[in-house]
Amino acid sequence: MYQPPSFKELRPEFVERLLADFPLAMLAVTSAQGLVINHLPLLRQGEVLQGHVARGNELHGMAGLPIVAVFQGPQAYVTPGWYPEKSLHGRVVPTWNYAVVHVHGQLQIHDDTDWVLDVLRRQSDRQEARQAQPWSLDEAPSDFVSKLATAVVGIEIRIERVEAKFKLSQNKPPQTRMDIVAGLRHRADPVDGVLAEWITAAAMPPGTGCPA
Repeated sequence: MYQPPSFKELRPEFVERLLADFPLAMLAVTSAQGLVINHLPLLRQGEVLQGHVARGNELHGMAGLPIVAVFQGPQAYVTPGWYPEKSLHGRVVPTWNYAVVHVHGQLQIHDDTDWVLDVLRRQSDRQEARQAQPWSLDEAPSDFVSKLATAVVGIEIRIERVEAKFKLSQNKPPQTRMDIVAGLRHRADPVDGVLAEWITAAAMPPGTGCPA
């Protein structure tokens, strides 16, 4: 991935936060049949990413192949109308701000019901924690859950390399970043508001915390 120094994110806590808040990954594998792409929610567990796919998914037969998981964080269009430089000299253009993480590794398959059920439970528990009345896998009938578990296989990616690119206006003067944040918040789109928080956090000194 092209990585200008200004946008290369090295803080582990920021990478972890993005993977937790935006767990839906695009998985890319090059097989003998060509490039195969899938979209799956993944959960990081130490030095691996874990999830599950339908037994009929082509990933089921690709154990051992190199794989890349792409996690797309907050992103939005940035208009040059927010830049104070626009009224000073007019030499401004629009851009697109975003945060993305690429996780490189090797694909492993787990055709094991207990392993799959453990992942299903941890994935649902992570997301259900935000609900007013969290649902639990244990609430579903056991025969239904068992049947579901046999229809899927577990996937695991052993992490070998992580690339994080946060293009969040770090190359702009502080006042310009503040005006971009204000503009995003004024648009009143929840997605824009999330990006505004990430832009603010990215400009803070190391160790001062992740986006709110």
